[in-house]
Amino acid sequence: MKRSVLVVDDEPNIVLSLEFLMSELGCDVRIANDGEAALRAVTEAVPNLILLDVMMPKRDGYSVCRAIRSNAEWQDIKIILLTAKGREEEREKGLALGADDYITKPFSTRMVVEKVTAMLGKK
Repeated sequence: MKRSVLVVDDEPNIVLSLEFLMSELGCDVRIANDGEAALRAVTEAVPNLILLDVMMPKRDGYSVCRAIRSNAEWQDIKIILLTAKGREEEREKGLALGADDYITKPFSTRMVVEKVTAMLGKK
């Protein structure tokens, strides 16, 4: 079965890059441009993994992460937070809210691919 990834970011260049990388891994990729759209997308079809920006309009990534973790049916979704906020307190907050990993922008595309592959397994 094809793995599904939801890319949630309001920056078009980052979305384009992540969409390409995930497609190259053989994943089914969907896009959401803000936190509210992300939660609607999860409700419509539960992804295996979410690449979730922290700073977005309407609802930030921390709030989205908290909402996903509060739903028992979504506990298996892997969440990687992506953010320009590199302070250790921000990382700890994300992990405490239930994120599986935390990547600071600007990020290495190789690192993103390695982390996603590790979480989802090989094709």
